[in-house]
Amino acid sequence: MFSPIPKSQPQAAIRRKLLAAARLAKPSAARNGRALPRALFVTDPVRTPDILKIARRLPRGFGIVWRHYGAGHRLATGRELARICRQRGLILLVSADPELAARIGAHGVHWPAARLTGNRLKLPRLIETASAHDPRAIARAARLGVDAVILSPVFPSRSPSAGKPLGLVKFRQLARAASLPVYALGGVGPRNAARAMMHAAGVIDGWGS
Repeated sequence: MFSPIPKSQPQAAIRRKLLAAARLAKPSAARNGRALPRALFVTDPVRTPDILKIARRLPRGFGIVWRHYGAGHRLATGRELARICRQRGLILLVSADPELAARIGAHGVHWPAARLTGNRLKLPRLIETASAHDPRAIARAARLGVDAVILSPVFPSRSPSAGKPLGLVKFRQLARAASLPVYALGGVGPRNAARAMMHAAGVIDGWGS
C-alpha cells in the first residue's frame, strides 16, 4: 500500500495526487479482454476491517484485492462486496481462493507468490494476478498464464514483510522487460507515485484507509 501520509497534507490534495498518478499508468488488459484497473487497493483484516465502507469510497475503475484471511461471514461479506464493486465499476480480486471468487461473482483472483502453482484451480473467465519480488517470479507468473504481477517493494516500506527495496531504476527495468503488466507496491505515496508509473500498469493504493 502507499506509505504513511503526513497528517498535515489535506486529504483532498492527497487524493488528487494519487488519482493523477494512476492516470499515468500504462493501459493494460487481461487475457479475457477486460481492462485491468490502473490502481489497486489491497485490504488487510486488521488495518482495513470495514472493506465495504472503503469500497463505497473508491473511484470508479479502481480494483480491490480482498485479503479475507480469517474474516467471519466470508461468503455474505464477499457477496455484498462484489455487489458494491459491480455497482461502482470496481474490479474485485479475491486472494488465493478461486472457488470463493466464483461463488460471490468476483472478477478474479490474486495469488501470493508462494500459492502460485501450475496445479491451481483456474477459471478461464477470471482475471489472475500474482505477487512477485524478482525477475524469476515475474517470469514464472507469465509462464503460468497470469494476467499481471504486483512487484514489490519499490521504495522503502514500513511493512514488516517488506524486504530490500528494488529502487525506481530497477523497478522500471523489470517492468519494461516483463511480458505481462506490472503493478508497483511498497512505499508508494503521493510524493513518488507518479515516478513509479513509467512502464507500470498501475499502483497499489492506500485510498480510503
